[in-house]
Amino acid sequence: MQSLYKIHDDLVRDLKPWIRRGLMDDIDWTARLIGIKGSRGIGKTTFLLNYAKAIGQSKRCLYVDLNNFYFSTHSIIDLADDFRKLGGNTLLLDQVYKYPDWSKELRYCYDNFPELHIVFTGSPVMRLKEENPELHGYVKVYSLEGFSFREYVNHITGENFQKHTLDEIVVNHREIAQEVTSKIRPLAYFDDYLHHGFYPYFLDEENVFVEMIKTINLVLEIEIGYLKQVEYKCMPKLRKLLYLIAHDAPFQPNVSKLATEIETSRATVMNYLVYLKQARLIHLLYQEGDSEGKKPAHIFMQNPNLMYLCNYGGVETNALYKTFFFNQLGYIHTLTRGKKGDFCVDGSTFFCIGNAPKRSYQDVIHAKEMIEIGEGSTIPLWLFGFRY
Repeated sequence: MQSLYKIHDDLVRDLKPWIRRGLMDDIDWTARLIGIKGSRGIGKTTFLLNYAKAIGQSKRCLYVDLNNFYFSTHSIIDLADDFRKLGGNTLLLDQVYKYPDWSKELRYCYDNFPELHIVFTGSPVMRLKEENPELHGYVKVYSLEGFSFREYVNHITGENFQKHTLDEIVVNHREIAQEVTSKIRPLAYFDDYLHHGFYPYFLDEENVFVEMIKTINLVLEIEIGYLKQVEYKCMPKLRKLLYLIAHDAPFQPNVSKLATEIETSRATVMNYLVYLKQARLIHLLYQEGDSEGKKPAHIFMQNPNLMYLCNYGGVETNALYKTFFFNQLGYIHTLTRGKKGDFCVDGSTFFCIGNAPKRSYQDVIHAKEMIEIGEGSTIPLWLFGFRY
């Protein structure tokens, strides 16, 4: 245990200045069992360590990576039992999916150690409640996304702009935009965000795209390969499918053509699309009323940064703007291919993104690029990046 405390202390001490993520204020930290899902490279470890630093009570909180050799001879139950006997009450477990029977042991801890609060992180490919019924009704699950445009701007400028609900943005967009533009020029940061602002790599001024490629390969080989039991020999097909999507997204998929190009079956392509979506690498947009089991109406990359990986000659701007809109709203709201405009949000509100709509609809909101302040049903596109 002493070595685990030493690692915890070293990691917290060496933390670099970090922007407070909005999720930190959304989580019910009084819950006894909390799961935080997020794609690889998105900052889950840093998130946990900053929570540990905020607690600031020596020996009361412990961060542990489940990759630690400690678990070669000890169980999660052993750790939790010893930790509580030493006076601890907040246990932070990173990368639980690499530990066999992790969900059963967490349920045991929940039932037998009522004084403990356990927070764990895992891959978005994990279906926590569906695949681990012993946790259903006991765990509160949250999703850590990449940086929103709001969080990126706050970090770059030192401001503290607040997030807004979609209704607030639609109804009060002029007032919100006026408040923001009285302090900064949001469009001065928008292109940089689309290019490299979603992942936290920019915080360390690393080569963002080198790190992104490393991360994507780890997602394909470890998280999808391991959790979905995709054989290693199939990785080139999965990687090629992602490349084809990144090169053309957003687009209407021809599943038979994709199957031919990567030399596999239509059913396998459909499975791969679901895996890539669960891994937060792509978005699948369905027609209104269609279930997720059907062929999607359009395939998008999950965020604008990913679009630059396979488009060395540049990215088509309207495709970029649509991807930004989908990304900033997609994990909070349900987006479908609407009968009017580009998207229908939550089955009721229609949006046209970027270029002016070809037809004029009374009830379609136009999210327009390159404007600071909107008017009526025309809202600045950048403002939808203040949703979270």
